[in-house]
Amino acid sequence: MPRIGFVGLGIMGRPMAKNLIAKGCSLVVYDVVPAAVKELTTLGAEAGTLKSIAENCSIVFTILPTGGIVKDVLFGKDGIGQHMASGGIVADMSSVTPTDSKFCAQGLKEKGLAFMDAPVSGGEPKAIDGTLSFMTGGDQKTFDSLLPYFKMMGASVVLIGESGAGSVAKLVNQIIVNNTIAVVSEAFVFAAKAGVDPLKVYDAIKGGLAASEILTRKVPMIADRNFAPGGKMSINLKDIKNVMTTAHEIDVPLPYTAQLLEIMQGLKIADGLDLDHCSIVHHFEKLAGVEVIKKR
Repeated sequence: MPRIGFVGLGIMGRPMAKNLIAKGCSLVVYDVVPAAVKELTTLGAEAGTLKSIAENCSIVFTILPTGGIVKDVLFGKDGIGQHMASGGIVADMSSVTPTDSKFCAQGLKEKGLAFMDAPVSGGEPKAIDGTLSFMTGGDQKTFDSLLPYFKMMGASVVLIGESGAGSVAKLVNQIIVNNTIAVVSEAFVFAAKAGVDPLKVYDAIKGGLAASEILTRKVPMIADRNFAPGGKMSINLKDIKNVMTTAHEIDVPLPYTAQLLEIMQGLKIADGLDLDHCSIVHHFEKLAGVEVIKKR
C-alpha cells in the first residue's frame, strides 16, 4: 500500500485521517495546528511538510477551509503540485466552487498529476464513523485508484462527471441542507410560540412525510440548546456564498438561497461563526421572541 499524504486535520479531516490509519494506511499528515498533527502521530501517522508529503507520497488527500487555501497548498512556493512526481494523484475533499476545482485540475494536469474533486457530506458524526457520502468529479481511472480509500472513509461514493462535477453536487447538497435547517427552524419557532413542547412535535412528525436527516439530527440539538459545531456556520456560510457566486456565473436565480445568505450574514454579526449551522434557528427565535427549548 502506498504512502498517503493527508493535508487538513480540522473537524472533518481529523476523523477521516483516523479512519485511514485504523484501516492500515501509512499516512503522512500536515496541518497548521500542531496539536492536530500530534494527535494523529500518536496513532501512527508521520508528521510532514507540504514539500515532504509531495516528495514521498503518490496520493494526497486535502480537506481545507477555502478554495484559496487549496490553491495555495497545491501551487504555492512549497506546494504539493511543485514537488510531486509525475503520475501522482491529488484528491481535494474541500467544499469549493466548481471553478476552483477545474482550476486545480488543469494546473495539476500541466504538471503530469491527476486530480479529483471529492467533497463530502455527513458532518462530523459520519466522518467519525466512516459513513460519509463522497461526490466526485474527474476521470474513471483516477476514481478507480482512489475508490478503496474513499470506502475507508465513507459509505457512499459516486463519480458524477468530469472535474468540477463533484463540487457542483456539494453545492446542491449545501443548498438543500442549509435551506432545510432554516425551514425546520422556522417551523419549530412557530411551535414554541404556540406553546407546545417542540420535542413532542418532533416525535409526532418524525415518522411522517416531514421526516429527514436534518429533522432527526438538528431538532434535538436545538431543543437542548446544543450548538457545538458538527458543521460550523463559517464553513456553511462560505459554501452558500460559493453557491451564489456559481449561480450568478451560470445565470440561475436562487431566491430562497439568496435570502438564506442574508440570514447567515446577520448571524455572523450576532453570533459569530463558530457555532453549528443549526444556530440558524437564532434568527427566527429573535424575530418571534421565543426559544425552541424542550419542556423541563
